Amino acid sequence: MSRRVVLSVAAGVVVLLGAGAFALAYAGDQPPALAHSTARYAAPDGDRDGSLTFTTDVTTSSDVKSVKVLAWPANSSFAKKGLTAKDMTAAESAVCKPSGGDTERCTYKVAVTSADADGSPQGLWHVAVLATGKDGGTTLDTKAADFTVV
Repeated sequence: MSRRVVLSVAAGVVVLLGAGAFALAYAGDQPPALAHSTARYAAPDGDRDGSLTFTTDVTTSSDVKSVKVLAWPANSSFAKKGLTAKDMTAAESAVCKPSGGDTERCTYKVAVTSADADGSPQGLWHVAVLATGKDGGTTLDTKAADFTVV
């Protein structure tokens, strides 16, 4: 091989390695991504408690540190002032389990008693979720899913 060909191939390899390292570094800086978020509300019936179940898939290259969940009525003060990550600090945590690759399936389930339902506003509710990766990256979705209380 000529010297010119060898130098061209070497330069190409250096460029490709540099681009690959940049892509890996950039991918590591991505905040958690949420997908397939759903909420299911079942009202209490007689002596039987109801439930609220929320699930979401969280994808992050640094593993999931925590997922906080907060259900809030659409006509609450959060609708006017907006919900912040600070508001989510006292929210309850979802349970996350690996579901393939960099993705974890996170589920939050809570019982709803007749007293809970009677004291809650009827109508549209939203579920907010704050996902935090082990690298500190966060994603807040204030309306990840909706459900209706009747």
